[in-house]
Amino acid sequence: MNGMIPRGLVVSCQALKDEPLYGGDTIPKMAVAAKQGGAVGIRANTVHDINAIYRATKGELPIIGLIKQVYADSPVYITPTFKEAKALIKSKCSVIAVDATNRPRPNGVTLEGLVHYLREHTDKLLMADIATYEEAMEAERLGFDYISTTMRSYTEETKGIAIPDIAFCERLCNDITKATVIAEGGIHTFDELRAVLDVGIDHVIIGGAITRPQNITRDYIGVFKQSHVFNGGGGVPVSREDATRFVAYYDKK
Repeated sequence: MNGMIPRGLVVSCQALKDEPLYGGDTIPKMAVAAKQGGAVGIRANTVHDINAIYRATKGELPIIGLIKQVYADSPVYITPTFKEAKALIKSKCSVIAVDATNRPRPNGVTLEGLVHYLREHTDKLLMADIATYEEAMEAERLGFDYISTTMRSYTEETKGIAIPDIAFCERLCNDITKATVIAEGGIHTFDELRAVLDVGIDHVIIGGAITRPQNITRDYIGVFKQSHVFNGGGGVPVSREDATRFVAYYDKK
């Protein structure tokens, strides 16, 4: 099928306006670096970045496209309305990602209505960004091609849940029969990635742990702060395993 994402690692290459990598050709270059490292796809925000990444990677990788737009009357911000959907249809992405949580959308738009519109107007594949099991089941009923755990712990209903939620990933992997399950969110260590793969998920999206240097730097600084060397010799030495666990914890704070 056109635009299908191969098994493997998709790298999310995004930068918001208040982040240092925003603008210029930084994000397309990040995507090229991910491609050279073996990524099988890229997840990107805005038509500008999607099209720039397509050109930079010579169209050789599928791009999961989304548009983040905040509306005053809704907490949904990932491709929330027909306006963003129409823009993505015209872009070079091969998969359109949509917030598929059960929260109210802007302007009275319904998820089912948005999916119907997209199916009528494009042959691009569709990805549901969900937070709960019920949302995943509804996304499968609506015919999404991919169901991703993107919003787990980011909605009011799932706030505070530690991610990656391995048990949740395993449940989706067992119960989703038509769509492809994608693990996304909170994967910061090799052990966390292995745990996701071990439950049978073979499509994974990683973003901040690869493409946000300010976060990566902060993680390492967190380890410095835990080291006895930087605590007047009175701290507790940190093993490599403990440091890895701390990095994961620190990034979720």
